[in-house]
Amino acid sequence: MTALDGELPDGSSLEETLSATVRRTGASAGGVYLLSPSEPVLRLSLVCGVPVMAVAPWWRVALSAAGPLSEAVRDDRLVWVGRQEDLARLYPNAAAGLPYRFALAFAPLDGVRHWGALALVWSTSHPPSLTRRERGHILSSAQRVTQALEESPTPSIVPDQPRAVPLHPPEPDRAQAGLAAADLVQRLPLGTLGLDLEGRITYVNDAAARLLGLRPERLLGTLPWQAVPWLDTPVHEDNYRTAVFSREPVAYTALRPPDTWLDIQLYPNSSGISALLQPHRENRPVDSAPPPVARGPAPPEGAGTGRVHQLIHLAAALSQTVTVADVIHVVGDQIVPAFNAQSMVVSAADAGRLRIIGHRGYDPRTIARLDGLPLDTDLTPAGHVLQSGVPAFFPDRGEMTRAHPRATVVSGKQAWAFLPLVVSDRRVGCCVMSYDRPRTFSAGERAVLVSLGGLIAQAMDRARLYDAKHDLAHGLQKTLLPVTLPPVPQLGVAARYLPAAHGMDVGGDFYDLIRLGDTSAAAVIGDVQGHSINAAALMGQVRTAVHATAGARPDEVLMRTDRVLLDLETDLFVSCLYLHVDLAERRLHLASAGHPPPLLRTSEPEPRTRVLDVEPGPLLGIGTGVEATYPVTTTTLPAGPSLLALYTDGLVEAPGADITESIATVAEYLTTAGERPLEELADDLIRHALPAHAHLDDIALLLLRLR
Repeated sequence: MTALDGELPDGSSLEETLSATVRRTGASAGGVYLLSPSEPVLRLSLVCGVPVMAVAPWWRVALSAAGPLSEAVRDDRLVWVGRQEDLARLYPNAAAGLPYRFALAFAPLDGVRHWGALALVWSTSHPPSLTRRERGHILSSAQRVTQALEESPTPSIVPDQPRAVPLHPPEPDRAQAGLAAADLVQRLPLGTLGLDLEGRITYVNDAAARLLGLRPERLLGTLPWQAVPWLDTPVHEDNYRTAVFSREPVAYTALRPPDTWLDIQLYPNSSGISALLQPHRENRPVDSAPPPVARGPAPPEGAGTGRVHQLIHLAAALSQTVTVADVIHVVGDQIVPAFNAQSMVVSAADAGRLRIIGHRGYDPRTIARLDGLPLDTDLTPAGHVLQSGVPAFFPDRGEMTRAHPRATVVSGKQAWAFLPLVVSDRRVGCCVMSYDRPRTFSAGERAVLVSLGGLIAQAMDRARLYDAKHDLAHGLQKTLLPVTLPPVPQLGVAARYLPAAHGMDVGGDFYDLIRLGDTSAAAVIGDVQGHSINAAALMGQVRTAVHATAGARPDEVLMRTDRVLLDLETDLFVSCLYLHVDLAERRLHLASAGHPPPLLRTSEPEPRTRVLDVEPGPLLGIGTGVEATYPVTTTTLPAGPSLLALYTDGLVEAPGADITESIATVAEYLTTAGERPLEELADDLIRHALPAHAHLDDIALLLLRLR
């Protein structure tokens, strides 16, 4: 994907195009996200219809984030979310940070390059689905925005803060009507405020000024929460943002210090918000049963509900991580962009040294120099922060140089936040977020970052335990699977084992080839129930049992193996396919314990692949009380080369899919690709099967070519 070259057209055409797009599509707001040239991040560059600060938590969105915006750019398609419940169902992480009722559309901006995406927002009055005409309007609008981006003659740097684009709906001259309306409102006993789409006060009557405690001239043109300090609290921010996004009326009660409760009602539309203020009809002392808002000091800067929702979103993303690599990806792809950092390093203590387990935005030579330093090093504060559990913030190089003179030379950065990763007084590690420019860390931002460090620590602690268990299980499984397969004259062989995808434990899939002589061999493939260390261990015992009896009739091999499992008194079942290959007679003798049937590709008179009809016996270890029997199937191979494919169900099974159709699809692929070299064919067969379904189970594959 091509990134934007760090520039944004600095003319009115793009702004006019966005404003016209919002009006043309009937949306309540819109924005233009552009790809950053230096990091995998989408940056909000223009916003129309909502205040810039109302969307501050979403100024930067990681390209890898699990949300509709990132998906629209990654998949190069229009993404529509018609209801809040759809957002929660399809994108739970994004929904955690967007608790508002609205409809969303994201359309990619693609021209000579991938620019980013057009974002549009509708109120809840929009139907939950798009009509074909609306879809066409959105896509054509995205093309117009793309054209405006590419045709602008005066590019400039993408701003750190989005530019506000005024929405210019066509309106008649309302001067006379406005004067009459102002007189009418001035005579009302309740307070009235008019706010534009940027949140600035455009009108205030005398009653509202009295309730807010300021003269009208000191309120006009200001943001209410800046002009009136007691309005700068999360309850006002959250209700205001809810009204802006949902375009639905919002009513709440708030405390005007020291002891006066006010009823506040917000009425939004496409041109702004009308606010009504009046004393609560049952005004009471602050210590009596209060309306919804509890009294207390205002939270520090940066701790508003927008940041709270962002923390919820990031916490949801961290909660879905499984491995240490997953945690590093979330920190690098989502947390670093969310806090406008450019780089990060995550390290852990290992035998008295700092071991770097993940990083972004640093030169590999710098990482090599920092990795393995003693915990008491003075080259970086990381060791001290990890040991003490106390965070450290350095807003500029001067402050860092005073504490650690050599750190700035090694790092090359301009500001740093060192966050201890602590879980129940256990030091898990240290997360360093660094910036390319000096940065002042407010008290509120420091509090948020420290809280975030706790969330990262919990995810990291859980992930390290998972990785340790996973490595142990896979190490066990690796030792139990054959390292090499024995050579057999006139028999080519290739095998593959692919563990289950992300989030699954090790499984018990296995395969083997046993040479019985110069003209005969036994092939076996099986699948132990479940995904655990026990499953892997049982797999090794089944392989040993099969080896001990290989060469006997196929039914005898499975019967004896079944008895071994019953003696072990395991509660796990095993599917297994045993195949005796007689190269001299060109015959196959097969027995199955509930395993998927093998595929046979023949070349004469023409290439053809068929499913061998093998009558299955019961699963091994099922213990019905009656000795199990396993019917033997004998097949004569035709003249010419033949190819046998043995596999486990991970290759062909998927939720909601018909396994018979999946097996037929693999057979068709073997027919067309079966002449390829075996090693290449094995890889291609795995790749061919995986896109068809989620990789939720282990895959074992054994290919035999009879020359």
